[in-house]
Amino acid sequence: MRLFGHSGLRDLLTTHRSGAAGDLLPGEDDDGDEELGGISTWRRRRRAKRPSKQYPTVPSEEGKRLMESGTFGDCGYYEDKLRRRKERLARRLIYRELGSHADSPSRTNKLISQGLIPSSNADTIIHYNSRCYSGQFSDDGNFFFSCAQDFKVRMYDTSNPYDWKYYKTALYPYGQWTITDASLSPDNRFLAYSSIRSIVCLTPTDPSVPDDSQNFLDFSDMGHTGRRHQFGGGYSHFGIWSIRFSGDGREVVAGTSDHSVYVYDIEAKRSILRIPGHSDDVNAVCFGDNSSPHILYSGSDDTLIKVWDRRSMGDSREAGVFMGHTEGLTYVDSKGDGRYVLSNGKDQTMKLWDLRKMMPTEKASELDPARFSTGFDYRFMAFSEAEYEPHPYDCSLVTFRGHRVLKTLIRCHFSPPGSTDSRYVYSGSEDGSVYIYNMDATLAGKIDVNKATFHSRPQDPNLYTHQYEMRGSRNPDQWKTCVRDASWHPNAPVVAATSWNGWGMSTGTCSVHSWNDNAEDDEGEPKMGLRVDEHLEEDRRLYEQPQTGGRTSQFRSRLRSQRVRQTDEDDGAGW
Repeated sequence: MRLFGHSGLRDLLTTHRSGAAGDLLPGEDDDGDEELGGISTWRRRRRAKRPSKQYPTVPSEEGKRLMESGTFGDCGYYEDKLRRRKERLARRLIYRELGSHADSPSRTNKLISQGLIPSSNADTIIHYNSRCYSGQFSDDGNFFFSCAQDFKVRMYDTSNPYDWKYYKTALYPYGQWTITDASLSPDNRFLAYSSIRSIVCLTPTDPSVPDDSQNFLDFSDMGHTGRRHQFGGGYSHFGIWSIRFSGDGREVVAGTSDHSVYVYDIEAKRSILRIPGHSDDVNAVCFGDNSSPHILYSGSDDTLIKVWDRRSMGDSREAGVFMGHTEGLTYVDSKGDGRYVLSNGKDQTMKLWDLRKMMPTEKASELDPARFSTGFDYRFMAFSEAEYEPHPYDCSLVTFRGHRVLKTLIRCHFSPPGSTDSRYVYSGSEDGSVYIYNMDATLAGKIDVNKATFHSRPQDPNLYTHQYEMRGSRNPDQWKTCVRDASWHPNAPVVAATSWNGWGMSTGTCSVHSWNDNAEDDEGEPKMGLRVDEHLEEDRRLYEQPQTGGRTSQFRSRLRSQRVRQTDEDDGAGW
């Protein structure tokens, strides 16, 4: 099979766990490995006992100061100083039109945009026949792409965010397991996308260019041998988990399974920098500043976020470290101002960091991050809050809690300045929702994707994709949703959520949610909850009622009947 055609894939997936196990702590025994559903996993190590403390307080005092500073959007004045009631949207609109408010019209517009948080009701539900791993709008909002486990990237014209148009589809040939990440060039002309291989595909987004006209960027080519890696079904040096274009579109940075960060020069057609700076998989990378390629951030399963300054790497050491997560990192996002960074961790927290408060390299080198980690396997284990212990060297500004970072590398983002005034941060979640937080760690809104898409396609006995849930779990083929990524349109109150979504989480969706003042329905066309296929064509079969019995039970029933017939023909014995 193409999915398992590479002998090293199992090793890559096995080692891609929550974090380095590290050395055993004093007084601990090695529990060894155990098998869970045929997949090798690890039991959680116990931490050394420390005085129990609570999670950071909510609302966060530091977060309040950030909200009041104006860095993350304007603060509205209170109309009723005694009761401290905020102005309603309708009142702000009236004052803006009458010109009778103390705020300037531009400031009033910003305050209005802050309140337009998309609702759970979906405008459109795009269905895919495989799990959807990521999806993002372009910086100008005119383009959207989604990546699925069938090694295809679908592209859409979203210049009108309420009326999407299908653009084209690009394929990753000889992919392994899934497309892990994708990044759009700043000018929207090229899309780079990766799999668990050392090759990145670079394809034009122009729909007039054939779908198979990719260029292949071999990140393992450092220019030492003068040979180019022949792309095909053979050996791949490492897998790539995360990629990002630089602000000038000339370079692509990648985080890889060989614990390294690579920088690829597109014009030179080779990697120009390799930083073996982590002790485990690098799951997330990004540039610190949209206007400069010098500052890099990398987040790893070793629980650390490292800051790299390419102008001062004579000793090959990081410029500083963000320490505070107790389990591996799943995603890192930069605000683009060269100062603030957001991260998601398998310790079920999202954290905000300030570049000015990073830990010096000298101090970080004296600490063993594995001492503060349990080796928690986020793929199959439930996180116990009772065992939570805060990191004693946490240098983050704000900690956000409530969403669930389980099963897969769930992503988080800063909200855009245009449509939200940079007021929020948000994350996908394993429980099927998008969580939107104020900067003080309070919950600003929640988009329930599971509720919006529940039973939005029938069980198809002819479409069999293995469920995510391990055998032995309760109801493995029921409808489940895991929101892996979400993207807020830069100019409109619209969020697109890409999810593992369906019966047994074996298929995927991209659901489009817009602000509608929590209305259950609207009078416009098309109607809310429109169900379409990957080409945005309405499919009436998606409206059929779910069949009883489930796809998995029907599949197993057919398999069992085949076995019975074969056994009867061979020896006449019953099965």
